[in-house]
Amino acid sequence: MQHGPSILESPIEYLKGVGPQRGDMLRKELNIHSFGDLLEHFPYRHIDKTRVFPISAIAPGMEMVQVRGILGEPEEIGEKGRKRLSAILRDGTGELELTWFQGVQWVKKMLVPGRQYVVYGKVAWFKNRPSITHPEIEPADEENVAGRNFLEPVYPTTEKLKTKFITGRALGKLTAALLPQISPRDVPEFLPASIMAAGKLMPRFEAYRNIHFPPDQASYDAALRRLKFEELFVLQIKLNQVKIKRHQLSKGVIFHQVGALFNEFYANHLPFALTNAQKRVIKEIRTDCGRGHQMNRLLQGDVGSGKTIVALLSMLLAADNGFQSCLMAPTEILAQQHFAGISQLLKDMPVTVALLTGSVKAAERRKILQRAVDGEIHILIGTHALIEDTVQFKNLGFVVIDEQHRFGVEQRSKLWQKNEIPPHVLVMTATPIPRTLSMSLFGDLDCSVMDELPPGRQPITTVHRYESSRHNVLEFVGEEIQKGRQAYIIFPLIEESSKLEYENLMRGYENVKAFFPEPKFYISMVHGRMSAEEKDTNMQRFVKGDTQIMVSTTVIEVGVNVPNASVMVIESAEKFGLSQLHQLRGRVGRGSEKSFCILLTGPKLTSDARERLKIMCETNDGFRIAEKDMELRGPGDIEGTRQSGMLNFKLASIMHDKALMEAAQRMAENLLEEDVELMKPEHAALRQHLLAKKGKTFWSKIS
Repeated sequence: MQHGPSILESPIEYLKGVGPQRGDMLRKELNIHSFGDLLEHFPYRHIDKTRVFPISAIAPGMEMVQVRGILGEPEEIGEKGRKRLSAILRDGTGELELTWFQGVQWVKKMLVPGRQYVVYGKVAWFKNRPSITHPEIEPADEENVAGRNFLEPVYPTTEKLKTKFITGRALGKLTAALLPQISPRDVPEFLPASIMAAGKLMPRFEAYRNIHFPPDQASYDAALRRLKFEELFVLQIKLNQVKIKRHQLSKGVIFHQVGALFNEFYANHLPFALTNAQKRVIKEIRTDCGRGHQMNRLLQGDVGSGKTIVALLSMLLAADNGFQSCLMAPTEILAQQHFAGISQLLKDMPVTVALLTGSVKAAERRKILQRAVDGEIHILIGTHALIEDTVQFKNLGFVVIDEQHRFGVEQRSKLWQKNEIPPHVLVMTATPIPRTLSMSLFGDLDCSVMDELPPGRQPITTVHRYESSRHNVLEFVGEEIQKGRQAYIIFPLIEESSKLEYENLMRGYENVKAFFPEPKFYISMVHGRMSAEEKDTNMQRFVKGDTQIMVSTTVIEVGVNVPNASVMVIESAEKFGLSQLHQLRGRVGRGSEKSFCILLTGPKLTSDARERLKIMCETNDGFRIAEKDMELRGPGDIEGTRQSGMLNFKLASIMHDKALMEAAQRMAENLLEEDVELMKPEHAALRQHLLAKKGKTFWSKIS
């Protein structure tokens, strides 16, 4: 055990070379308050100073070199105000010119002609002779006479610090001054010996030394791997502890039986045979709901994989056991669609379904609320109106939340409080979350993945066309309409200006109207400035087939279901993110007909936009798209992760360290299976480490 405070807790100004003024700047600029913070300010790269080149070996194309030689007499060249200092370095194999344009007098005073120096810098060529401008130069003493024996670290710094000479190299000198003062007692090992052995990990104290000043590349790689693993492992231990404790402690209502409603619907009213993926998920849900612990399950299914049927069967299971269900959707349009779809499927069954949204009139609303409390309503569908305190149930047993990223944790937990024993929760999302991201964000939710499309669905053909082919694209849309199909034409949302966005849309609408004149064609339009009623009327006209074309901004991104629509044209497709393009494309291909998605762009594309369009044309697989999206945008931008504030690893990257993440998860699960509270003696150090960190991050309810 450790005795007394560690040296790592010492305020940073007490380190030799820092002092109060620099200490204050390090605190403000880099958040370095203590010796420990400096130890955890890691270099972002290393300069290889293990090699000393003979001057004759310097060749064009070499970037940075280190040489050693005798310095000639420095001389000032040029007029006052434009002076430079030049000196020749010779090593017996050749000559190298060194040049300084700044601090000429100061450098001249510092240099001693005839002395041996080690010089490092970027090579340039002038009249067939190599030269280095503003080299790093120091006298060749015992320490560096054979070249350095390490890779020199380069640290992140800021412009403000550079003006006070706290450069990346200066930070390296401070770290070099700190390391000899630290012993293994200050950086105690907390990973159990079994984990160290299984992961073939470098000891912690060694890893900290080698990540700053490694003797060679292999030592650096091993140190980096050890410290990345540590971050990922600690995260997985915390998330899995939450999950296991929830399984053990949380009470949940018990569904004892699969009853008449479930069986009747399954046997006689299912519109199509279930896929194996759907059957697997329903089985997982049934098992969860029979255990007596609250279920918290994340259901990821790609666009059109049939999540709603899974939710409906689960709600019938609840009804069979005497419990009510509710389904919460992020928008009124989506809630209405769920209501229409589910009512249609259950029209011949003794199940009462009701809809509660903001636009339900007061008298009707009172009636619905009363029937919910009386237990007459089996399934209540709505928007976040369902969260309000006035909405109460007789016995709520099952909650379905659609499009999870639109609802915060607090909103969801309000639904849990609507029953004495919290209801089971099924969270559905059609934005597939890359596996590594879901492991780190939703590690405390049980995860189900539906990766099969229902039979009869055909993959959507996606093509990229430039503005110059617009006429051909619209002709193609016309041909599909002649076959009796319908089409969407989508315009981007322009964040900066709703006025600009509106003008864009109106201009687009006029162009489409000119190409598809009435009465041969009818067009619906939906945009953000319309009232809910207007939107709904126009949407319904399209759904019923009274109009053949829907011109819209991205309001139709989620959940609109028109099986007859077979073409989606996305205008200015380069302005959309990958997951948004994928969501939009999912509005077609819902019937048995062949469907098409056409990405229209201007001629000038960034390389990122080009990459996005290429992926869209290559694959319909939402998981592959999500992985790619994360690669292009970084995990911080993926919807919903910002609110978690959890992925601020110092070293690990959930994009690039997938294998390490999976190993960490596996080892964490195995360890907790036998000792969830970490009470065994060999886990004491790990428990201490977690307790010490506990106050620093919001963990408990990430879901």
